[in-house]
Amino acid sequence: MKQIVILGSTGSIGRSTLDVVSVFPDKFSVLGLTAGSNTELLLSQIKKFSPKFVAVPQQGSYEILKKELTGQKIELLCGVDGINAVAALSEADVVISAIVGSAGLLPTLSAIKAGKTVGIANKETLVMAGDIVMSEAKRSGSVLIPVDSEHSAVFQCLGNYEKRSVQKLVLTASGGPFAGRGKNELEKVTPEDALKHPNWSMGRKISIDSATLMNKGLEVIEAHHLFGFPAEKVDVLIHSQSIIHSMVEFVDGTFIAQLSRPDMKAPIAYALSYPDRLESVIPKMDWETLQSLTFRKPDMETFPCLGLAYDALRDGGTMPAVLNAANEVAVQAFLDRGIGFMEIPVIIKKVMDAHAVKPASDLDGIIEADAWARKNAAKEIKS
Repeated sequence: MKQIVILGSTGSIGRSTLDVVSVFPDKFSVLGLTAGSNTELLLSQIKKFSPKFVAVPQQGSYEILKKELTGQKIELLCGVDGINAVAALSEADVVISAIVGSAGLLPTLSAIKAGKTVGIANKETLVMAGDIVMSEAKRSGSVLIPVDSEHSAVFQCLGNYEKRSVQKLVLTASGGPFAGRGKNELEKVTPEDALKHPNWSMGRKISIDSATLMNKGLEVIEAHHLFGFPAEKVDVLIHSQSIIHSMVEFVDGTFIAQLSRPDMKAPIAYALSYPDRLESVIPKMDWETLQSLTFRKPDMETFPCLGLAYDALRDGGTMPAVLNAANEVAVQAFLDRGIGFMEIPVIIKKVMDAHAVKPASDLDGIIEADAWARKNAAKEIKS
């Protein structure tokens, strides 16, 4: 029986993880949960899965939980330190890192420093501090299992092949709700339009990132750190059916691809059960009804966020953290109707252009760059 900790249990990935756990109660037990402000959902999860440890970031949520859980044998923790403590629990076998955004960095690092097997769905951790994260994983013996469907696919396709036999990693992208549209068609799109992803059910922030192709850009940076390939060896293809989740091209001209229905329960289950596989996690493919698989290069003129991510990766140092922070601020401004959809990459580029890159050698420098970028992005939005 594996003891599971879920960081961000009330988000999309956290809920799907608990769905998988509930189907296999003989294989997994929930040891700890952390969540943000959705205390109502968290309470229902606590009632169903009986974790021993729970942590929330805000005092208000803590007080509500404390009152509701009086008399129950649950250790309730609060604040960043409390979430970090749950992430590093000695009894945990697998930690699923599913906190959205930069808030996931410190808890994920805590799990890695504790030597845990980490199912990593929080891409911002690797985008902001990939060198530090991978170095800590090597030092502690922590095993990182990608939960993003694209990185899980690459992880499975690479297997035990030597790095020198790989020509390229090919990440696929659905293209989001605006695939194939031109710039003039995107000027007046609303948050509601951008949140309508055609294939995946995701949270609000990641849905907007998918619409701008920034999500794929962040995944390029994440793939660089996870698998050790430079920017020029990580390609992106628009594949609107979302059946092939990614591919690996080898030096002999052959490819290995990972295919399935677009359902996050598959990579989540693989991360939980690795190196084994669970039975009947998602419905099988109906090959007879699948009419076509199509591919095309992304339009980086219409969707410049992908190109900005490649630029940030090539610049290195603190630039990926700046890219990520400026994007988070710009996306929230769009969701709040403070800027238009096509202004998101404009804000990000202005902040990147103003940044003097420094080495990303320690967390303090990365956090400082993150704060600087947020401040400057907010200034650009006001202006």
